[in-house]
Amino acid sequence: MLDPASYKGKGQESSRSLMSDSPPSAQLIEQLLNIARASALEEMASGIAHELNQPLGAIATFSQAGERMLARPEPMLAAAIEVLQQINTAAMGAGEGLRRIRRLFNQDQGARVLHRLSDVLAELEPVLELLATRSGTRLVVNRAANLPPVSIDQRQIQHVLFVLVQNAIEAGRASSSPVVRIETSSDGYTVQTAIIDNGTGIPASLRAEIFHPFFTTKTGGTGLGLASSRTVIEFYQGSIGFDDAPGGGTRFWFRLPVANG
Repeated sequence: MLDPASYKGKGQESSRSLMSDSPPSAQLIEQLLNIARASALEEMASGIAHELNQPLGAIATFSQAGERMLARPEPMLAAAIEVLQQINTAAMGAGEGLRRIRRLFNQDQGARVLHRLSDVLAELEPVLELLATRSGTRLVVNRAANLPPVSIDQRQIQHVLFVLVQNAIEAGRASSSPVVRIETSSDGYTVQTAIIDNGTGIPASLRAEIFHPFFTTKTGGTGLGLASSRTVIEFYQGSIGFDDAPGGGTRFWFRLPVANG
């Protein structure tokens, strides 16, 4: 099995496997996703800490207030009960944040079942909002109503969404007002998801290599984000690509076939 410490030594072999015309195996997909998850977890670590700081700070503040209320000669019981309720709410929020992020990076391969892309995206959206907020980027999500279902492992498709949005956020850092848009649509045969940034675009010299395994412009990057995303989408008989966004920037998209029946 590939792992983050050894992927460079196996790059040529894996590159041939990914670029071949034969369909990718489920094992190869899981190997690539494990590497990409490790890279994403490192990126998310500071974001998780940021998300937890707010509820933990609130818990500390309310605890101190409650202690003062109960230590008075005439304890403020009603107010203290209200403070305890606030502490409970903050603690539950912190716990849900951790559970949500843990689900996203669960390495157990899920079953391929019917999902609507709007629901898959909605579950991931709080994490994407966190990424965007940390970088000063405005995230705009337009989910089309009544999208037909697709047959997928939703964790794998959320991985693709995470990679594309993360890349879009980084691409928009050169903009004075970075914006990343996510749009979903369907033509009745496929469901399309587009991630659009307002950055400087992709240079012509890099376009042919952008989906190649181990190609990266990031310092310390694995070069497997887009490669693993393409492998996942093609596993579901879908397609993935990019083009220039109107007004500047890049529009990455992927299409998944509508489930039969």
